[in-house]
Amino acid sequence: LGMASLGRPGYINLGHDGDLPAKSVEAMRERAVEVMNAAAARGITYFDCARSYGESEEFTACWLFSRAEAAAKTNVGSKWGYEYTAGWRVQVSDGEAHEVKKHTIAQLRRQLGESLSLLPNLCLYQIHSATIESGVLENDEVLDALAALRDGKLIPGTGPIVPGLSVSHPQVPTIEKAIGLERTGARLFGE
Repeated sequence: LGMASLGRPGYINLGHDGDLPAKSVEAMRERAVEVMNAAAARGITYFDCARSYGESEEFTACWLFSRAEAAAKTNVGSKWGYEYTAGWRVQVSDGEAHEVKKHTIAQLRRQLGESLSLLPNLCLYQIHSATIESGVLENDEVLDALAALRDGKLIPGTGPIVPGLSVSHPQVPTIEKAIGLERTGARLFGE
């Protein structure tokens, strides 16, 4: 279940206002819980969050912590690299963005810490909208950190977490480059 439109009030999605007419944090959390309950009842076991999806991680964490049986069957992934900057506003000022891309080691470390503080059962952590142009697939510090994450060595007490990526256009060159990346004798992505 993608949590993008459930985790923040301003999201470009057809019918968003009809599905989520109330925009307070509390109302959005309640609606997210309703949707997660319905998804789990229908056998959906993967929830996709991102740091830039507003409160998606917090909403998912609340749902998981209140439903131990469902949590045991649920896999959660999240994404790093975009920072949510809209501050729960639907409309932002001209020239202002809802989110800002930062594919740096500092952003990875900060956002991973934030994600793990909410989602200790995180199983997949993806570069959000990786592109060749962002340079993230040539950033040795980032790639080494993702390999350590994969190997369970980045953060003491945390087991292995699969690194991944979502892509923006053009997709094929980015995916081909990512598939070819290796660290510590193993492919970084796609195993």
